[in-house]
Amino acid sequence: MADSSSPHEYIHLIQHLIEECILFHMSKEECMEALFKHANIKPVITATVWKELEKENKEFFEAYTKDREERASETETRQRIQKRMLSPHSSTAKDTSKLGG
Repeated sequence: MADSSSPHEYIHLIQHLIEECILFHMSKEECMEALFKHANIKPVITATVWKELEKENKEFFEAYTKDREERASETETRQRIQKRMLSPHSSTAKDTSKLGG
């Protein structure tokens, strides 16, 4: 923390950075890692501010967590479908080869 800033300003900065992390759909853990790496903010401080934000904005964070889980599930499903389509042993690949030959 810079000598010229007050604790209130520092917490406000961390809140702003957490909001930026949320815009990128980051988890609390990803945010803690990013702020430590890029802003030299200790993970315990980020976690504490995040926890307070969760208390103050309970409904938002419940929806945010649900949205992140849904996104992860959709991504996982998409990856499984792509893997099956690209696999030489999949029935889709066999059916496609029959069409061409």
